[in-house]
Amino acid sequence: MPDLPYRSLVWLTYRLGATFALGLPLVLLIWAAVRREAVINRLLGIYWKVASLLVITLLLLTDQRPLGYITALLAPVLMTISVWFWVDLNEELADGSLRNPLTLTVRLWRWALSGFSVIATAMAISSLSCVTALQGSDCKAWLEAPQGLHRVLERVFDFLFGGDWNEAVAAFFGYVMLVAYVVGLLQWLLVRLPRQGRVAGEF
Repeated sequence: MPDLPYRSLVWLTYRLGATFALGLPLVLLIWAAVRREAVINRLLGIYWKVASLLVITLLLLTDQRPLGYITALLAPVLMTISVWFWVDLNEELADGSLRNPLTLTVRLWRWALSGFSVIATAMAISSLSCVTALQGSDCKAWLEAPQGLHRVLERVFDFLFGGDWNEAVAAFFGYVMLVAYVVGLLQWLLVRLPRQGRVAGEF
């Protein structure tokens, strides 16, 4: 595939992610908090815990760590599961009135997120060769957005704290967060899931 079209697809994936995986759910979280919608707050609370894997991915790719390409594949899959998995939340959302704009928006967002996840997963699969070959032009296309964001954060960090926020530090925090993420996921899989099943409860 020529460099320019593939690079454009990578950037499209990042832009869709910024819209449907980060921007819109943040708006919905604030909206639900203002409206005191407990069910939606619970769903979005679970979603943001799972979606933190996106942040970890960006931190790892900032320093060109191969593991970032693997987490980029896992993140959209886990995020989609997190918004559809829960029997109790699904039932309460299904019973909610479509005249409620927040409920309607959340239901539409779940479908939009699922569509984004299909695209993101397909693109992430195409990048798996970068795990062993980091120097290809296709691989560099995946690094542009994380490294661009890193340069912004570097200036902000330097202005606020006078410290040095470099690629190695970003990757270190990415690894620390990934360890915490895996521990939390295993704890849920081994303890909460067998006990509560597909009921979100007080997740």
